[in-house]
Amino acid sequence: MSEKAPLLLLPGLLCDARLWAHQVETLADLAAITVADLTLDDSMEALAGRVLAAAPERFALAGLSMGGYVAQQIMRMAPERVTRLALVDTSALADTPEQTERRQGFINQVQHGEFKGVTSRLLPMLVHKQRLDDAALTGTVTEMAETVGKDAFIRQQTAIMGRRDGRADLAHVDCPTLVLCGRQDALTPLGVHQEMTDAIPAAALVVIEDCGHLAPLERPRAVSAAMRYWLQV
Repeated sequence: MSEKAPLLLLPGLLCDARLWAHQVETLADLAAITVADLTLDDSMEALAGRVLAAAPERFALAGLSMGGYVAQQIMRMAPERVTRLALVDTSALADTPEQTERRQGFINQVQHGEFKGVTSRLLPMLVHKQRLDDAALTGTVTEMAETVGKDAFIRQQTAIMGRRDGRADLAHVDCPTLVLCGRQDALTPLGVHQEMTDAIPAAALVVIEDCGHLAPLERPRAVSAAMRYWLQV
């Protein structure tokens, strides 16, 4: 039996390995899977460098949201090491001034008060409205945030604010690429993913119906099915 190909999974802001639990379980027959820790650095370059330092020489790479930003930085730093790429509920755009101001406001609140993680007020931005009563789903989201904690949250937001606009870099991605998003993703809408798909020469767009920003958690079977096909292309 041939050796399984390495697959690195990159979580989003305030997320950990639980985001990818279904994919880790159901794709284990195809890939040797590692979920990276993206809590220790405050720049995209440092986050990508840490992932690369621990990674095998060649690997498939998938990232959600902030993890997608890190994945794009890895493609800028070491494209020859990535065999296939999946950009999930993410964007190639830099922060707008309004987004940066909002993130800085969150950081200021955390520095001067209690860290609240993902609250009921924020959940509608992360998951489809029909899933807000799903206690298991929302519980996982809030528990991940509590585990990541306030210090890592500040580092992650700082890295996100400092990321570059990567749209021009997408034309240089030459490996098989999956661009996947929930149709109702409120944070990185479908149009952003269509733009990335159009810019990457070997990209395919998959849209998950009735799904928000956290597709691997919200619609795990659909996401795992799309990734299974991507891993075998």
